Amino acid sequence: MAASGTLKRNLGLWSIVGLGLGYMTPTVVFDTFGIVSGETNGAVPSAYLVALIVMVFTAFSYGKMVKVFPTAGSAYTYTRETMSPGLGFLVGWTSLMDYLLLPMVNCLIARLYMESLVPEAPAWLWVVLYTVIMTAIVTTSMRGTANFNAILLVFAVTMVALFCIIAIVNLTNGEGSGIVFSAEPFMHEGVHMSAVLTGATVVCFSFIGFDAVTMYTNEAKHVNLMPKAILLTVLAGGLIFLVASYFAQQLFPDNSQFSVVDDPLPEIGLLTGGHVFMGFFLAAAFAATIASGLASHASVSRMMLVMGRNGVLPRKAFGYIHPKTHTPMFNIILVGAVCLFAMSFSLEFISALINFGALIAFTFVNLTVIAHFAFRTKQVVDFKSAFNYVVMPAIGAILTGLLWVSLHHTALIGGVTWLALGVIYLAVLTRGFKRKVRSFDDPEADAHMSEPEAEPEAIHD
Repeated sequence: MAASGTLKRNLGLWSIVGLGLGYMTPTVVFDTFGIVSGETNGAVPSAYLVALIVMVFTAFSYGKMVKVFPTAGSAYTYTRETMSPGLGFLVGWTSLMDYLLLPMVNCLIARLYMESLVPEAPAWLWVVLYTVIMTAIVTTSMRGTANFNAILLVFAVTMVALFCIIAIVNLTNGEGSGIVFSAEPFMHEGVHMSAVLTGATVVCFSFIGFDAVTMYTNEAKHVNLMPKAILLTVLAGGLIFLVASYFAQQLFPDNSQFSVVDDPLPEIGLLTGGHVFMGFFLAAAFAATIASGLASHASVSRMMLVMGRNGVLPRKAFGYIHPKTHTPMFNIILVGAVCLFAMSFSLEFISALINFGALIAFTFVNLTVIAHFAFRTKQVVDFKSAFNYVVMPAIGAILTGLLWVSLHHTALIGGVTWLALGVIYLAVLTRGFKRKVRSFDDPEADAHMSEPEAEPEAIHD
C-alpha cells in the first residue's frame, strides 16, 4: 500500500446515470409492492409520487453543491465544508450505514432468489459466491463495472416495460380493475395521507441511487456533468417506479392474490404473464439486483476513500488506491466482507436501517445549500437567488424531515444506536472533542486523488 495510485476520469454522462439507475434497482418496485400496498391501502403510486417530489427538490440541492465541491463525499463533504467538520462526520457516519448495508441487501435478495430456485443448496453458498464475484468485478476497474452494469440495467428495464405492456393487455381483457387509465391507484376512499407518507418512507430508499452518483465525481470526464447526471437519474428512476407501480396497482388492487406479501415479485410475474414470463421476470430482477450490487459496492468504497484521505478513517488502508486498477482495493474487499453477513440478517430489518441514514443525508444536503449560499458566501441578494438558495432547499429539507419522522420505530432505534456509536468514535478521534476533525481542503487529504479532468473537446467526442 506504499505506492497509492489515482482514480481515472473515464465516466461519461450516461455511464454515470446508468450506475445511478442500476443502484436504484428498477425491479425493486415489485419486491416491496405488497408491503407498500398494504400500508397505503392500495395507493402505491401515491407513495412513489410523494417520494419523487421530495427527491426532485433534494436533487436540485445536490446539483448545486456538487459544483461547489467537485469531489466524492456527497452529504459528508458538503456538511463538513459548510457547517462544521464534526457535524459533517456524523452525517457521513449515518450515511455510511446505508451505503454499507445496501450491498448486503442486494446480496440478501440474490440469496433469496437462488433459494427459491435451488432450495436444497445451503444459503451460505449463494452469499459467498455472490460476494466473491461482485468484489472481483468492482476491484478490476470502474470502466468495466459501468459497462457490465449497463448490460444488466438494459435487460431489467426492458422486462419492466414488457410487464407494463402485458398489464395493459390484461386490463383491457377485464383483469384486475379492468381499467387501463384511472386515478384510483393514486387516491380513493380509505386512503389517508399519513399512510401514504409512511409508504413513501418505505420506497424512498429506492431513490438512493441519485445520491450515490456523486461518489463518481472524481471519475467523471468533467465535473459539469454531475448536476445533469443527478437530475436525470432521479427523474428516470422515478418515472420507472411510477409507471410500473401504477400498472401493478391496477392489475392487483389489493394483496388478496399474493401468498407471500413481503416479496410478491415472483407471483406478480406468474399472475401477469404465466410461467414463461415469470422466468424472464425473475431473471430481470436478478440482473437488476446484480447491477445495484455493483453500483452500491463501488460507491461505498469511494465514500470510505474520501474519509480515509481526510484522516477520519485510518489513511493507510482506507485512503489507498491500487496503482494498476485505479480502484480503492482495501475498501472494496471490506465491503465484500460486510456482504457476508447476508447469511443471517432479514431483509425487512436491513432495509429499515437504510432509510434512516438516507433521509439524514438528504435533509442535510438541502440545509447545506442554505448554509453555503445564504450565510457563507452571501449570494442571496434578490428574489431569484432567495428562491434558488433558500426556498427550494428549505422545502426539500422540510419534506425529507416529514418522511424521517414517519419512519418505522425499528429504523429509528437502529439508526440512533448507530449514530451514538459515531458520537463515541468522534470523541475518541478528537480526544474528547478538543481537536477538530481534519478539514477536506487539507492538501494532504485530496491531493492526487484523481487524474486531471478531460478537455472539453474530448468530452464532446
